[in-house]
Amino acid sequence: MKTTKIVKGAAVLAALVLAGCSTKKEPQAPARQPADVKSQIQQLLPSDVKQKSAWADDIYTAFRVQQIDPSASNICAVIAVTDQESNFSADAEVPGLPKIAWGEIDRRAAKVHVPAFLVRTALLIKSPNGESYAARLDNVRSEKELSAIFDDFIDMVPMGQKLFGNLNPIHTGGPMQVSIAFAEAHAKGYPYAVDGSIRREVFTRRGGIYFGTLHLLGYPADYSQMLYRFADFNAGWYASRNAAFQAAIARASGIKLALDGDLIMYGSEQASSTELAVRSLSKQLDMSNREIRRDLEKGDTADFATSTLWKQTFILADKMAGKRVPREMLPGIKLESPKITRNLTTAWFAQRVNGRYQQCLTRR
Repeated sequence: MKTTKIVKGAAVLAALVLAGCSTKKEPQAPARQPADVKSQIQQLLPSDVKQKSAWADDIYTAFRVQQIDPSASNICAVIAVTDQESNFSADAEVPGLPKIAWGEIDRRAAKVHVPAFLVRTALLIKSPNGESYAARLDNVRSEKELSAIFDDFIDMVPMGQKLFGNLNPIHTGGPMQVSIAFAEAHAKGYPYAVDGSIRREVFTRRGGIYFGTLHLLGYPADYSQMLYRFADFNAGWYASRNAAFQAAIARASGIKLALDGDLIMYGSEQASSTELAVRSLSKQLDMSNREIRRDLEKGDTADFATSTLWKQTFILADKMAGKRVPREMLPGIKLESPKITRNLTTAWFAQRVNGRYQQCLTRR
């Protein structure tokens, strides 16, 4: 009897060992070779892109350094934004740029009460390249050129300091039209030797792709569609998530809110309209004003989606709606820029990019 039990025990032990062996994870597939990834990138690029190999190299480097999965979806997202913003031109020409440049100078002059004729006189002096600033402005073709003119003007002419201080009015640039302030804030780990400044790097193919990829894919977001990342690229990280939160607060409070993704007035203790609307629900949310502010300050991070305020708000909104309300939404933001002459919005931008993204996926 005892022997039988031992035999049975041994059989059970053997079965467990075998079962354990059978549930071991399969060895992971070897990492894809750089040449294979670059080849895929070239395949996914639009057919009319010139210098495909060079674009593929820069896109691959951005993914490798930032440790982003080079999936077809992620690659196509970068391709779609670049195609929308510059048609794959690292230094694209902007129609009517001289008029835009002069308009910006005149606007700044009026703001600081400097007569226009004094500004025009100051711009007649020669710049470092031998031409007058006025001549360079009259013939400027790209944002890269215009940014360089403003840098020279600010550094070399006393009038430049009075008009612009140390702030170059060109805020975005490069093939993905990424924010220069964003690039400067995320320069750590940049894999290339910097040519003068991060600002100048943004206007290159390699720099524009690197920082644009980081802005588009370099943060965790649990979106159901890439569409919402495209909106965030235009409106700021987590704008689509935060706009859905604002919509839930508006539904629960009955207070109309701008669904722009901005939850608080950063740099100020003053309560935003969103914060005031949330406070009106403090009893239903069972949160104090201080607790509400604490969670709202997480609005530009991934942590906000796991905060008490987020959870309580959507429990309340779902209950009032009798269904699950959206956790993601295209922000309602009108695009404003001297280059924009039509009535465009963040939703328009996201949908346009999404169309290019879907086209890219068909090239797999």
